[in-house]
Amino acid sequence: MIPELGHFALLLATGLALYQAIAGYLGAARYAPALMDGARNAALAQAAALIISFGALIAVYVTSDFSVVAVAANSHSLKPLLYKVAGAWGNHEGSMLLWSLMLALFGGLVALFGRRVPPTLKARVLAVQGTIGLAFLLFIAFTSNPFDRIDPPPLDGHGLNPLLQDPGLAFHPPLLYAGYVGFSVTFAFAIAGMLEGRIDAAWARWVRPWALAAWLLLTLGIALGSWWAYYELGWGGFWFWDPVENASLLPWLAGAALLHSAIVCERREAMKAWTVFLALLAFSLSLLGTFLVRSGVITSVHAFANDPERGVFILGIMLAAVGGSFALFAWRGPMLRSNAIFAPVSRETALAINNLLLTAAALAVLVGTLYPLVIDAMSGEAISVGPPYFNLVVGALFLPLLLLVPFGPMLAWKRGDVAQAALRLWAAGGIALAVGVVTLAVQTKGPWLAALGVALAAWLICGAISDIVSRVRWKGGAGVAFARLGGLPGSVWGSALAHAGVGVTLLGIIGATAWADEQIKAMKPGEQVAIGPYQVTLEGVGAVTGPNYSADQAVLKVERGGELVRVMRPERRFFPAGRMTTTETAIHTTGFADFYTALGERPEGADAWTVRLHYKPLAPFIWLGALIMALGGLLSLLDRRLRVGAPSRRRVAPAAALPAE
Repeated sequence: MIPELGHFALLLATGLALYQAIAGYLGAARYAPALMDGARNAALAQAAALIISFGALIAVYVTSDFSVVAVAANSHSLKPLLYKVAGAWGNHEGSMLLWSLMLALFGGLVALFGRRVPPTLKARVLAVQGTIGLAFLLFIAFTSNPFDRIDPPPLDGHGLNPLLQDPGLAFHPPLLYAGYVGFSVTFAFAIAGMLEGRIDAAWARWVRPWALAAWLLLTLGIALGSWWAYYELGWGGFWFWDPVENASLLPWLAGAALLHSAIVCERREAMKAWTVFLALLAFSLSLLGTFLVRSGVITSVHAFANDPERGVFILGIMLAAVGGSFALFAWRGPMLRSNAIFAPVSRETALAINNLLLTAAALAVLVGTLYPLVIDAMSGEAISVGPPYFNLVVGALFLPLLLLVPFGPMLAWKRGDVAQAALRLWAAGGIALAVGVVTLAVQTKGPWLAALGVALAAWLICGAISDIVSRVRWKGGAGVAFARLGGLPGSVWGSALAHAGVGVTLLGIIGATAWADEQIKAMKPGEQVAIGPYQVTLEGVGAVTGPNYSADQAVLKVERGGELVRVMRPERRFFPAGRMTTTETAIHTTGFADFYTALGERPEGADAWTVRLHYKPLAPFIWLGALIMALGGLLSLLDRRLRVGAPSRRRVAPAAALPAE
């Protein structure tokens, strides 16, 4: 009964998406309030229907209803409850339903909020959201139904991919999908704005909170995926330039550029065409990421739920959305011209350079990701583009970008003064230079460029602090200064924290790569190995059992200067249901460094075990910086001036009032 309820709710949502699209387009074209209200109500009803449908899917996983094909293929009765729930989206059918649910939820939020958005523009936004939702719902209903039955049902399921049976991967896909799908709203606003002929400061003001929310969620999703890869895969790395990792980085870069471009469009009504282009690009890259992950055209440790045949349908949706939107962009190009004038040295110019470098970095990642696929399709030759390309090209683009970041907030709109900005940043520059020189003097290994990277990280962090200090203007006593500090808008704090977070993450990347110590040893019980500041002794390896696996567990005694630091127990797990073996690492962190252990195989006939040991200075800063960036995004999102529909503190003159809903 529950699967039939979920399937009915899915079909109902499909019909509601169709009505939402038709009512939105017709209501806006004819200025028919009844139809526009119908689109709004359909968006809310569609979200409710998909909540019921996805809830039914989770219910059949939790109850281990193996009469449902997807449950039989991706679950097992002995799995812990968390991973039964996560199994709902750990496969092709469930992941696509989750995508559609996220899309409907964002459409419902647009329907609920944005009271100050003109009714015709809002109706068109909902119509575009409905069209995208309809395409994916039709795809699910007719090719990827998650509620298909099997008769007779098996006694037990095949189990979820063991690599997905981890708390990090339980929450990573929903966050990542929320970020992907969040850019559908900015995409819809771009389409609606071009159809309506309204791309102006008010439009940018409505777009920016949605872009910020999507970027924030995508930041958290990427960080969580990176953390999972770091501690679960047993390789000791946090980013491998894997095609699926690149697929999430692409919309993140485009979204970051969109955020900065929307600021210029809102404040100066400049860069309108560029802002629309980025709004289209960010969601197009999200669709590309979905296609790459779900189509099977790439081989990746992350691509758990792919299907080459059904990937063709996703490709069709992507080509229709991308081709149609950019055709409209080309047609409506003349209306996007801006008459705003600004000097070569100005905040507008700084943000324009920021946009160009971020977009160029996205293009470099895109080329490196797709090039092997193109060569394989054209010649059948299998090649790979690895870290050396990405590190060199993306690093070369990010170097000038990060050098310029602290200057942007210090420059005035329309016409800036470089000398004045440099004067405000002299302390930040001096500290960064000193940090770089000290690092170069004390480092005993690693490339000299590591010192440059540390100096650059310090420049970003101190530059963000300088931005706050310059706005407070420490005059009139400490009381006045602290009052000004408390009165700074959330968007100012958010911007400073986001820029500082990039610096903290950069610091972690440098420490974890340039100064890491790695050893792979065949260790016998009682044998000791020195690594970093630690001495590690293998006490022994024993057998343990879990709810749905058996494991070999090593006992490693970690000492520092003869004193016990910790006993670590990495495992090598075997899952009978899927006939797979995974690595469960053990990590000791001080907050400033990680000591990381993983148990490998035991060579046949040997009395030693392969043990991987990693000492990674500053590695925790990688994810700390991501959290700081996300916090900055949240503070900006909570800024009253950016909340869509938030009432103004000041009365707006009637001539400047926006049309009522």
